[in-house]
Amino acid sequence: MKRITIVGGGQSGLQLAIGLLQKGYDVKIIQDRTGDQIAAGRVLSSQCQFDAALDHERALGINFWEDTCPPVEGISFTVPNPEGPGKAVEWAAKLDAKGQSIDQRVKMPRWLEEFSRLGGNLVIATADIAMLEHEAKSADLVLVASGKGEIGKLFERDAERSPFDAPQRALALTYVHGMAPRENFSAVNFNLIPGVGEYFVFPALTKSGPCEIMVFEGVPGGPMDCWKDATTPATHLETSLNILKTFTPWEYDRCKNVELTDDNGILAGRFPPTVRKPVATLPSGAKVLGLGDAVCLNDPITGQGANNAAKAAAVYFDAILAQGDKPFDEAWMSATFERFWDYAQWVVRWTNMMLLPPPFVLNIMGSAQVLPGLAHRIANGFDDPRDFFPWFADPAAAEDYLTSLQAA
Repeated sequence: MKRITIVGGGQSGLQLAIGLLQKGYDVKIIQDRTGDQIAAGRVLSSQCQFDAALDHERALGINFWEDTCPPVEGISFTVPNPEGPGKAVEWAAKLDAKGQSIDQRVKMPRWLEEFSRLGGNLVIATADIAMLEHEAKSADLVLVASGKGEIGKLFERDAERSPFDAPQRALALTYVHGMAPRENFSAVNFNLIPGVGEYFVFPALTKSGPCEIMVFEGVPGGPMDCWKDATTPATHLETSLNILKTFTPWEYDRCKNVELTDDNGILAGRFPPTVRKPVATLPSGAKVLGLGDAVCLNDPITGQGANNAAKAAAVYFDAILAQGDKPFDEAWMSATFERFWDYAQWVVRWTNMMLLPPPFVLNIMGSAQVLPGLAHRIANGFDDPRDFFPWFADPAAAEDYLTSLQAA
């Protein structure tokens, strides 16, 4: 029986661990918090997942919230009128299959229960280099699915795949109850405010039931980069509402009766989107393989973090099973990540383009207002961003595609 150690029990680590346990592997997870501590802590992410990512959970039978999580039924896109009140661009389109968002303070404790029920070995500890060395001697494969602390520094930044070396947005999350429902169908309401940043909001399930997750992406140094003084839950909520009142009054109108889901339903920070080289070498020479955000960390602007993590776990799962009794050597590790990168490169490219959108991309997004087929394709591209290429990446391809749609 192959022995696998996974450092980090988030979306990718736990999904992979549960799948391997179901196939008879001996699996250990090392992480620094218990399920109860995660549940009692601060929110970790916004984690809106689309159908393809959710299918990986369904395949493992760990989609425990299928009937209780409010659905995400579509995508809407709005640009305020720069010359006065109202909207310059507005469109919405339904997803072919519904998405959902489960607060990780709900999801991870339940998955940890399932991991233990299946016989997994959970170790609560802060992993360090010495611990990785120990695991490398006793396990057939060590995976690092956490970018925290000294172990995160093991993985070298891949400069060729990481165009940014500094944070591109000041980020904040606000989990609330009491928001007025969106008309027609539920959606990720995406608002692009040129020169200021982005705001999007969508339904989710948290510890206290259905909620809405407000996500703020402020251009550094701009008016939405304003979280430094929001040091209490009350001031964080006040700051959130002030941003909406100033830049997206239609979103503010939905928030007349909102309140925080809990005092831990807030988060603020920033990080540079980074792709790292997937294989790290320990002082002893032993190799460990990075997984999920530890080696492919995207800005949340396109909502791909949890989706990428789920898809990475699925790729690694298939690769581990296919390896059988053969060793998990460095060549296998590199090849496994490259199989994931065959998909993830398009997510990274699309996400980075949305952080600094060239004029032709803004034209695409605006054209969807009068081309329903384009709006539908953009909305469903969130489930599989490969469909955005080449027409979302090349001005000539974009012009040809828009011309064909207009002719039709």
